[in-house]
Amino acid sequence: MTGDRGGAIRWLADWDGWYAGLTFARGIAPEELARRLGALPGIRPGPLGAADAWSMVAETVDGDGVARVGRWGGWSFAVEHGMPAGADRLAEVSRCGAEALHLDPQPDRPPKLFSYARDGELVCCFGLGEEAWRGGHRPDYLLPDLVAAGILTADGGSHDRREDEPCADRDRRTLAVLERRFGLSLPRRLIEDARLPAYVTCTQ
Repeated sequence: MTGDRGGAIRWLADWDGWYAGLTFARGIAPEELARRLGALPGIRPGPLGAADAWSMVAETVDGDGVARVGRWGGWSFAVEHGMPAGADRLAEVSRCGAEALHLDPQPDRPPKLFSYARDGELVCCFGLGEEAWRGGHRPDYLLPDLVAAGILTADGGSHDRREDEPCADRDRRTLAVLERRFGLSLPRRLIEDARLPAYVTCTQ
């Protein structure tokens, strides 16, 4: 798939190159998002594109990553190359009244994972395609949205999936729910091509 025709973030479902974790934050600046993700002080490799960020990952200490940050559509965002810190530090990212959302592609261990935190608390999380198994302090936070989209039944269970439904179609329906509920948007060019401020993040 070329371009962003699949929707504000729905295009991620069709993108074979989605290997980086994505962390979104509302209520803090991109630089603060990087700091809360564990940016090492004094290490600013300068604006980097995706290829340069992946090359730098190979030069970092085991367990470290490289986060490229920016702002789009009312959210700060971090594209996390290497070891993503967003999933483990999401509550920390959201402290002091902020919101934070993490999408982990899990290319080697599907399914893709979604997590949402607010004001220092993990609110809800689930795997795309496994929405019936939800975690967090309020696991049913998105249940009405998932029911309205026909993804879950009113009691939180999964609808019987068509055997011929591609996984990308299933993921796209859940990404559409996240688009609508949180107002998420991130053009593909920002992840693939744009040179963004970059930080080395200590993830351990």
